[in-house]
Amino acid sequence: MIDDVVKISEQIGARLDQLSGPLDLEGKRAQAAELEAMTAEEGFWDDPASAQEKMQRLNAIKESIAPWQAVRKRLEDVGTLLELAQLEDDPETYEAEATSELAAVTQTLDKLEIDTLLSGPHDGAPALLEINAGAGGDEANDWASMLLRMYLRWAESNGYKVEIVDEVEGDVAGIKSSTLRIEGKSAYGLLQGERGVHRLVRLSPFNANNKRQTSFASVDVVPEVEEVGEVDIPDKDIRRDVYRASGAGGQHVNKTSSAVRLTHLPTGIVVSCQNERSQTQNEAFATKVLKAKLLELARQENKASIDELRGERRGIEFGSQIRNYVFQPYTLVKDVRTGHETGDILRVMNGEFDDFIDAYLRWQHAQRNQKED
Repeated sequence: MIDDVVKISEQIGARLDQLSGPLDLEGKRAQAAELEAMTAEEGFWDDPASAQEKMQRLNAIKESIAPWQAVRKRLEDVGTLLELAQLEDDPETYEAEATSELAAVTQTLDKLEIDTLLSGPHDGAPALLEINAGAGGDEANDWASMLLRMYLRWAESNGYKVEIVDEVEGDVAGIKSSTLRIEGKSAYGLLQGERGVHRLVRLSPFNANNKRQTSFASVDVVPEVEEVGEVDIPDKDIRRDVYRASGAGGQHVNKTSSAVRLTHLPTGIVVSCQNERSQTQNEAFATKVLKAKLLELARQENKASIDELRGERRGIEFGSQIRNYVFQPYTLVKDVRTGHETGDILRVMNGEFDDFIDAYLRWQHAQRNQKED
């Protein structure tokens, strides 16, 4: 029994070495030591701006190293427990404690692995997430509202700041569209895999015969980035519409015609904002979102043309989905890309879908490695 625990500990140690190796922790420790030596020098604070910059660098390096050092220390403590177990006549207690600690270390290592996959230039940016109901009237609108609730629950449970910047309610139920701004650690990096068509199968509450119904909604996710100021949009390429706000906006909703809708004529991209206090503020935010979307399209030019990308977004239909949500005749959520699935659909709809996020990030990393090879 103890030999098995020792083997597991060695496997975890090897995985730790594999994951932390590319991070050059030794080099970062050397940088931290050098910066700490500087802080002890006389006159360090004579130049407050320079001193502050060095302190920020030092703190950032320490913060990046600390989780990996903590895992290494915990593994060393497990090694001590295993040594004690081999010396004792009754080793079960030490074995049980070591096994429990290894399970906890594995969970921590899983989270650290995900952090290593979030290395994109905009992974740390706030996410602008847009939900659009597909064809199907009330049924599709209700499905879009269910996805909205799912993402709001996810943001809330993870301590993220979320704001509904635009929303168009359905004629009878649900929503036709909604745009969220989600701010928190690696918000865009974590949510980027939600981009695509989401397919629902259930017994429809809007069907008198209670028949099984398939509905679709699309989700688009782009990062809110600062370089959108570099994106130049000719005025002739934009159609501006002003209207009275409706839906879940701020306290000024329905009081003035301050909501703004921008349509980028060359691509057909439409962006709306109604949650700010004035028409000017709504237009400024909508312009920022539009530029972010155009920037994202520009980044993907090596994959497809703008027209093809726009066609993909219009095709909210069977065969184009990235994830299926089945309520009847059985319960299942399955990601078409990664193959990851669960029968606990209520957990997912309550915003607990981090396992799908993790699976996508690992799948994305594997896809990139294959292309490089």
